[in-house]
Amino acid sequence: MTQKRVLLVDDESMTRTDMREMLVNLGYQVVGEAGDAETGIRLARELRPDLVIMDIIFESDRPDEMDGIKAAKVLAEERIAPVLLVTAHSIKEFVDGAISAGVVGYVIKPFREEELVPAIEVALARFKELRDTRDALEARRFIERAKGVLMDTQGLSEQEAFRRIQKISMNSRKSMREVAEAILLAHQARVSD
Repeated sequence: MTQKRVLLVDDESMTRTDMREMLVNLGYQVVGEAGDAETGIRLARELRPDLVIMDIIFESDRPDEMDGIKAAKVLAEERIAPVLLVTAHSIKEFVDGAISAGVVGYVIKPFREEELVPAIEVALARFKELRDTRDALEARRFIERAKGVLMDTQGLSEQEAFRRIQKISMNSRKSMREVAEAILLAHQARVSD
């Protein structure tokens, strides 16, 4: 099993140091650290970690400072990595914000090592489930559109069009989504000419 790669985002350097030690002791690899949300987003885009552990509140003199919930929403929308929020606050407003931002885990500070592993593993599993579901729905949309093209251009029934995509998929050792995308691309090229 490969080490899970983690990005830490917290404005307190001592907290980051403690979390880094804890994570390394637990077998995780800390690939980067940031002291504010904007830098955390930039590093997440660059490093593509398996997980981002982020604080919610960043103490700053800047009134426009992005908080961890807004940053988590950006990372969720861009499908970069799951975010596990860590905070000393269990305020309902923060919990609701975390849910609407697509956060996959929420841990209250202070926490112990044995509390962190389940939170991390659940966050990773939830993110994988969400990604797999999104991928399956997206593949289904491509297949449905490709079936429509085959039905229109070759006079096939829906079942025959599906079987055609399935057969090409098996013979070419490509996924049905890849076959559907190729059918749609070829159709688009024909229509454009």
